[in-house]
Amino acid sequence: MVRNYLEIAERAYSGESVTKDNWDFRIIEKVQALVKKYSLSWDREIICPDDENLIDRIFQAGKELIEDIGVYALSERKVIKLTKEEIEDGIRGMNRSITMGEGKDSRILYPRRIMDSRPPIVWAGNPGVPTPERIFKDSVRSWAQEPIVDLITCGSLIDVDGIQVRSGAISELIASRRELIYLKQVREETGRPGIGMLAAESSVTEIGDLAATHPDLLRPSDAHLVVMFNELMIDQGNMLRAANSLYYGMINASLATVMVGGLAGDAHGAAVVQVASFLAANIVCLADYHLLHPIHIHYVATSARGCMWLQSVVSQAFARNAPAVIVGDIYPKSGAVTKELLYEVAANTLALTVSGGHLEGVGSADGALPHGTGLEVRLMGEVGHAAARQGMSLQEANHIIIALLSKYESVLSREGGNPGKSIEEAYNLEKLQPSEEWLSMYQEVKQELINLGIDL
Repeated sequence: MVRNYLEIAERAYSGESVTKDNWDFRIIEKVQALVKKYSLSWDREIICPDDENLIDRIFQAGKELIEDIGVYALSERKVIKLTKEEIEDGIRGMNRSITMGEGKDSRILYPRRIMDSRPPIVWAGNPGVPTPERIFKDSVRSWAQEPIVDLITCGSLIDVDGIQVRSGAISELIASRRELIYLKQVREETGRPGIGMLAAESSVTEIGDLAATHPDLLRPSDAHLVVMFNELMIDQGNMLRAANSLYYGMINASLATVMVGGLAGDAHGAAVVQVASFLAANIVCLADYHLLHPIHIHYVATSARGCMWLQSVVSQAFARNAPAVIVGDIYPKSGAVTKELLYEVAANTLALTVSGGHLEGVGSADGALPHGTGLEVRLMGEVGHAAARQGMSLQEANHIIIALLSKYESVLSREGGNPGKSIEEAYNLEKLQPSEEWLSMYQEVKQELINLGIDL
């Protein structure tokens, strides 16, 4: 494994030299050609397509893209070409389960099927959301205490001891370790010492990631991010993160935030790039599982139609053609103490659950503000469990999603967004319970969801 990865990494120095602009043009040209070749399109009224032929064509287009174009080594401005054999080996290697965490608190991540009756894993938190130190622990505790939660993650510390965290600086090293210390405290305080984590979120560079690699901090049974940049690019820092796992053994979560409306065009072109990104990440990120987090070029939120459609078709594409653990990020436009947040969470959860994905979130307020709490995480888990338990079909989920879109879609384009309130306003922090206002909203929306056909 070490030698194989060294050989892959060496291609970043020996591959074809290409400027960043020329790489972007290649993406545009290749994706446009593949969209035409495979006759790809999408219907804004069908968020969860029940169309096996379409799903398979998207997968084949994505596979053809990565076989043809490879991955751009951003630091060296070279192309890392991948062979068909390597891509096939990567596909075969992903069809497996992963144990996260330790002891009685451990959970098994497994590739889900389309309309799977097994409940999705509920991974609670707002990975990467900039979070002040004063509310970091309370935020994580608010979702770690929820019984429906299987695994946890967290935001990124923006300050330590009153000092701003700077990328690649001593403060990043301190923040990355401080984050893991807080997470250990939260695990113990909530009576779940062995719960698995996606962590080291304060490590903007490989410095923080390396600093967090210790059995008392980021354990071998925990996960960390290995990022690909849009579109189909990776840098030395993230390849170092991947290599860091080779001896230590922690779990690599690949993250490729494909842009809907960007270089690949609308949702159907972006889906092709997302498939290609996951197939590439199997190799260049040494991925153990994939985080599915498209970003809408105008709306940002994963609850936008194009992003949910992409999450549905890509989850289905892998479930049908290359089983792998796919964890869908839920990053709504709205923040805590808004009904729209709950509608967005419910819609996004349904799209992922019936399509074969697991659930991670909630990155409320576009993941730009620490306006997330454990209450919307509770709803995410409840909706995901209910959809699986009642055997909800793609068509049934789509009907409910369209109804929910009518309740929140207007906020996606609202100037200033719909940020809601911070946890300091949304929760009684002494009791670590939601405010009466926030709990009342949750109960009202939950009844609306029941009326729409979700057996909560």
